[in-house]
Amino acid sequence: MTFYEQGYRLPAEWEKHSAVWLAWPNDETAFPNRMEEVQNTYCQIIKNLIQSEEVNLIVLSEDIKIKIEEKFKQFEINLNKINFFLQDYNDVWVRDYAPITLINKNKLIWTKWNYNAYGKSDDPYFTELLKDNEVFLNINKTLNNEIIETAIVLEGGAIDSNGNGVILTTEQCLLNPNRNYNLNKEQTEQYLREYLKVESIIWLKEGLINDHTDGHIDEIARFVSPNTIVCAYEDDVNDSNFSILDNNFKVLENATDKNGNKFKIIKLPMPHIVYDSGEKAPVSYANFYIGNSIILMPSFNDPNDQKASEIIQNLFPDHKIIQIDCSNLIYGGGGLHCITMQQPKI
Repeated sequence: MTFYEQGYRLPAEWEKHSAVWLAWPNDETAFPNRMEEVQNTYCQIIKNLIQSEEVNLIVLSEDIKIKIEEKFKQFEINLNKINFFLQDYNDVWVRDYAPITLINKNKLIWTKWNYNAYGKSDDPYFTELLKDNEVFLNINKTLNNEIIETAIVLEGGAIDSNGNGVILTTEQCLLNPNRNYNLNKEQTEQYLREYLKVESIIWLKEGLINDHTDGHIDEIARFVSPNTIVCAYEDDVNDSNFSILDNNFKVLENATDKNGNKFKIIKLPMPHIVYDSGEKAPVSYANFYIGNSIILMPSFNDPNDQKASEIIQNLFPDHKIIQIDCSNLIYGGGGLHCITMQQPKI
């Protein structure tokens, strides 16, 4: 029996995990003059994650692993809950180059998509990221998971699943010529339906201003149950994200599941953060990670931090909400969801 006939599906993030993948930050180019602060943030993240699930941590070398272990001891992190994987890599945004895992009742399967550094390989910085396309193929030489390699570019941060045959994505990202220039919308949908076993695709238009990922969905809208979506929403009509997020909200209001039923749509307020340069940072509270028993929520020392946390807590009453200050992490261009990739449990 082939993969296509075995009842595989794309689970939702709130379904049980056996572990979560991360890659330790090393690249000073990604976090200029902030590496120690970012590494300390990672320690806080990992210390909280191991309350919920094991951590699979990718590191560059044995020497670096030893240094990380010493740092973890300072933060009183239980090393028994961490599995180290030595591998050559560049960037920390594991969500975007890790396989997307499908499950059935008895097995899991990795679908490995191409990663082309967000279609920006003509930029010297992004050229360095291209090696990350091979990271999990190399890791799998040890793990020996069943894996299917696809023929198109797709980052994990570009889609979100309700676990019941529906995914969210954006046209700005998936239909961008810098990803799959030879595919139109219909052909792209065909790939998603075939390899992710989804039945319905909700297309939002654009992502946040200044987002180098060209509109990843995990910064603007997320499923929090099979029939509920939270979406980033800007109340200030003079904000440059207002029309983008308002248009996305209107699309979601009219969206339906595979049976034609509308979703419950809940607005998340926006933080208002600028980089030291004065440029508007592409951040939102939608970039949270749903663990087995905790939810990691970004905070930015913004007046809306608490309000956003309370909204998510009401939606996940059985989870502990843990806010992580992402004021340094955002200088790399992503957030908590971007640096994590769940490994579903079967």
